[in-house]
Amino acid sequence: MLGAVTVAALVSACSGAASGPNGGSGDAAAAPAADAKLTLTVYSKFTDREYNVVTAGLNKLKAKFPNIEIKHEGQQDDDKITQSIRGGNPPDVAISFFTDNLGAWCSTGSFQDLKPYIDRDKIDLNQIPDAVRSYTEYQGKRCAMPLLADVYGFYYNKDMFAAKGITSPPKTTSELFEATKKLTEFNADGSIKVAGFLPSMPFYANMAQYWAPNFGATYIGPDGQSHLADSPEWKAMFDFQKQLVDFYGGHAKVEQFKAGLGEEYSADHGFQRGKLAMMIDGEYRTAFIKDQAPELKFGTAAPPVLDSKPDRYGGAFTTGTIIAIPKGAKNPGAAWELIKQVTLDTSTLVELSNGLKNVPSTKAALSDPKLEVTPEFKTFLDLYNGGKLMPNPSTPIGDAHLKAVNDFAEKWQAGNVPDMIAGLKQVDAQINDELAQKRAGG
Repeated sequence: MLGAVTVAALVSACSGAASGPNGGSGDAAAAPAADAKLTLTVYSKFTDREYNVVTAGLNKLKAKFPNIEIKHEGQQDDDKITQSIRGGNPPDVAISFFTDNLGAWCSTGSFQDLKPYIDRDKIDLNQIPDAVRSYTEYQGKRCAMPLLADVYGFYYNKDMFAAKGITSPPKTTSELFEATKKLTEFNADGSIKVAGFLPSMPFYANMAQYWAPNFGATYIGPDGQSHLADSPEWKAMFDFQKQLVDFYGGHAKVEQFKAGLGEEYSADHGFQRGKLAMMIDGEYRTAFIKDQAPELKFGTAAPPVLDSKPDRYGGAFTTGTIIAIPKGAKNPGAAWELIKQVTLDTSTLVELSNGLKNVPSTKAALSDPKLEVTPEFKTFLDLYNGGKLMPNPSTPIGDAHLKAVNDFAEKWQAGNVPDMIAGLKQVDAQINDELAQKRAGG
């Protein structure tokens, strides 16, 4: 569930929330009559098999409103959603993979405030875990609901572990490093044949935001400012990354190996082809392995954590798909009924989860007996329900802070940052400047 859009495009979509139910504030629009005849247009980025699964889930609304037609338009990314809002012809419902844009969506009024609907219908949001509630609201304004969640855990090759006498997945970064040394194989010329754990960032699911919870690293402080340079957790994370790069013989050898790995969502993914022994990835990878590499024997676990942060074990990064009513939607009352169906109805959530292999976003769906749970998938359900999830903070600058940190990580691993702290101070300055401009209305 990936996507990207420029912050500037999002912020320019709308300059503020209009009044009334179609604009994002005011009273909730009335629900349609049971026999109402209308068409709800839904934009999403889903394609192929996933598109069909989601379309079936959306059509579950027909049980209550048999005359409402659902027009599900796939392959619509955040840019297209933004353009439709700007052009005054938005869909009734927008589905986005990219939760990091939520702050921009909410702060501009591009997505309507759902509080009037939630209050009217007496929705208990406590059925959704805290971390998931946090990434679907911005500064107390709920302008989206979670439509399934992603949780990032630890994958390992069972056959490789057995061959090297490793009996359990590592729980700390020092254990991860020792396992990496045992599992890595080099060719006669010193190039990497099999990597125990790859430090490249950004690559596959190696992203700063996916690693950060394992180190207890956070982006924005209580004062609303970036303090990466003052954080021992960020320093520890980048020290660990460099330790891995040095073990492999330097950045050039890592890049040479990485260049030979398949694309992230192809059958030639490095883990699925036995080129990577361990990795961080989302729960959806279990479905890819079943489909593309069914012979692979693998296990899943909580991600290893910094040795000095043992209490973080059992935690993980979380994000997910969000669903909202855009500003200017023609049928907001019916749109809300659809959102309730796919985000709060247990049967619908379970069917979507079984089809997409994402984590259902309510506690009731997690324990439903019809939820298909393999031992490998159960790890992610346990992480999701364990009370230690960490999402990205919602900010008015979208994902600009994430991009800044990942850009730094890429330069750091390449040896192009001679002084880590000085480099992180530059990242802080960049992020804080963008935050200041946005708060000043820039």
